[in-house]
Amino acid sequence: MTRDSLLDEIRLREASLADARAEHAAGELSDAEWAALEQRENAALETLRASLAEWTDRPSVAATPPRRRRRSLLLIALACFAVAAAGLVILNLSLRQAGTSITGGVSASSSQHLTELLNQGQADLAAGNDVTALAAYEEVLAIQPHNVAALTEVGWLDFSAGASAENATLVLRGTSELRLAVNLAPSDPAPRLYYAIVAAATPGNRSLAVREFRAFLRLAPTAEERAIAAPFLARLGLVG
Repeated sequence: MTRDSLLDEIRLREASLADARAEHAAGELSDAEWAALEQRENAALETLRASLAEWTDRPSVAATPPRRRRRSLLLIALACFAVAAAGLVILNLSLRQAGTSITGGVSASSSQHLTELLNQGQADLAAGNDVTALAAYEEVLAIQPHNVAALTEVGWLDFSAGASAENATLVLRGTSELRLAVNLAPSDPAPRLYYAIVAAATPGNRSLAVREFRAFLRLAPTAEERAIAAPFLARLGLVG
């Protein structure tokens, strides 16, 4: 592994461990499950950090021979959910259902503007205009930073763009935004589905994906959401 890929893996595993710690505190993981997961993740992190230290200790060289560019593992993983990307547009219709507030704490005029921006973002996504959709959702977050609908969409768009560009910073940002959306609306299945798909598509996060899809199934998702989740549930050995 390269130094950058080691750093990416360490960050992802640390995020996974933090999620599991929060789930244990919330009673979603038993003491035994948490202990086993913590031991496994810490062992993996120790190995990764040791490998990273070896990279740090290596002497610099004047020139590095050209290497053949290899396709990112993350991009390979993304192929498994490319077929679901179009279906995820359906989720825009359910993001503002029970459990997801879009206008709390704002004036009536701001509330109307938020609704217009969210509708604009939804229409842009449906038309395949990701850039303008992202701009609309980011404007929502400028008005209401904890708007779950906008956070979910921005997180998905950032993750997707980062994966396509092999940009680890964008991938991690998108993952963090989706994690925040889940924490803000734990009873809403839509953000949970996005987050679970991201976990399933990211190497080394199978355990996190399983936990998130199980939580998703407990939230009474719609038929459309379950249909989107179906291939991932089958791949992970879960009953949809």
